[in-house]
Amino acid sequence: MPENEQLYEFSEFSGEFVDDDVMVVIGIYRQADTNGDWTLEVVDQEGYSTVWEDLFDTDRDAFQEFLATVQRDGIRSFLEQSIHTVH
Repeated sequence: MPENEQLYEFSEFSGEFVDDDVMVVIGIYRQADTNGDWTLEVVDQEGYSTVWEDLFDTDRDAFQEFLATVQRDGIRSFLEQSIHTVH
């Protein structure tokens, strides 16, 4: 997640997500005081981060992409991976 949270606005869709006994933290954020696009980041239980390279027009679009990834690849696809990006 961003180092200085004061510079970022977090979506209401951000937070903990649990599926199949696995918990991840979803971060959907953009620069504060802007109407910019949204970044999607998922952090697993060990602190490893998955960040989408593509930005999203809305925070809802970012959350829907997260849900689609969980449905397609499973929640465990976020585990035990070094920091990486998703295209």
